[in-house]
Amino acid sequence: MVTLIYRKFGGGYSIQKVFTTISEELAKQIDVKNINMPSSRSMPWDIVINSWYTFKNRSDTGINHITGHIHDVILGLIGCKTVLTIHDLVFLENVKNPIKKFYKWLFWLYIPVKLADKITCISIHTKKNILSHIKTDKIQVIHNPIDPTFKYVPKEFNENKPIILHVGTKWNKNLKRVIEAIEGISCHLRIIGNIDEKIKKDLEQKHIDYSIGFKLTDEQLIDEYIKCDVVSFPSLYEGFGMPIIEGQKTGRVVLASNIEPLKEVSGDAVQYVNPTDVDSIRKGFLEIIKDKTKRESIIKSGLINIKRFEVSNIARQYLDLYNTL
Repeated sequence: MVTLIYRKFGGGYSIQKVFTTISEELAKQIDVKNINMPSSRSMPWDIVINSWYTFKNRSDTGINHITGHIHDVILGLIGCKTVLTIHDLVFLENVKNPIKKFYKWLFWLYIPVKLADKITCISIHTKKNILSHIKTDKIQVIHNPIDPTFKYVPKEFNENKPIILHVGTKWNKNLKRVIEAIEGISCHLRIIGNIDEKIKKDLEQKHIDYSIGFKLTDEQLIDEYIKCDVVSFPSLYEGFGMPIIEGQKTGRVVLASNIEPLKEVSGDAVQYVNPTDVDSIRKGFLEIIKDKTKRESIIKSGLINIKRFEVSNIARQYLDLYNTL
């Protein structure tokens, strides 16, 4: 039996979504129990609450797998067989306060790495980042799977006015540079996520034809991929990059940053750009729009690359890991 441990429901949708897909596949072969933490925070009292809840719901004879973010709940699993998945180290890299950074390093990285029996990372890039902070031989790379509800849906590319799908609006999603890059290009920018007044003003000043999709269901998000012509993902920082494989699975041409782990995930089946260079992003979009041969080549390569991320393949890797424990 394996117990999959998630942060509080709703607090980590992307991680919950990824591991729900894995959980459903694992359940075809082993018993799986899913539990969510009662607290979404990670202050000292929250660590006590979540660790105690984990202790009461843990499997003493099976495998306990912390699916991500709530690394500190490993304190409730001492003495049990434990797998910890670390998605990225953004919780350290974005913290400037030295006291807060030490606190997160201690409870989210050092102690969890020391206590876990096995550690999985969703990319080689994340593994290298961890090893730059702490030495360990427990790490294995297992990628995220593509949701099997994503299907290949061919679409004739709209060369006159393509729909550019930009998924995410946080700082790392690089929306501001995308807006600058497509100024003057005939296209429709479909933004998934909430935007502030500053971004709205920027869109209007640059006369960008755009629309917003917010709080979409899984089915609605899949439909966004189907309706678009280009998936825009020139991110500044990612732990993995799900929109890349979601776009590839749907059969869309993807524009992505030439950084890790996006290069690792994409399998070179994307239009690479420099995410800090507006001109590079602009040239990338124009090349996609104007070069039919390259578009079709990228899409074809993407459909081959996506096979690495089929959920049956990812679940099998986790099963093999569990069996070693």
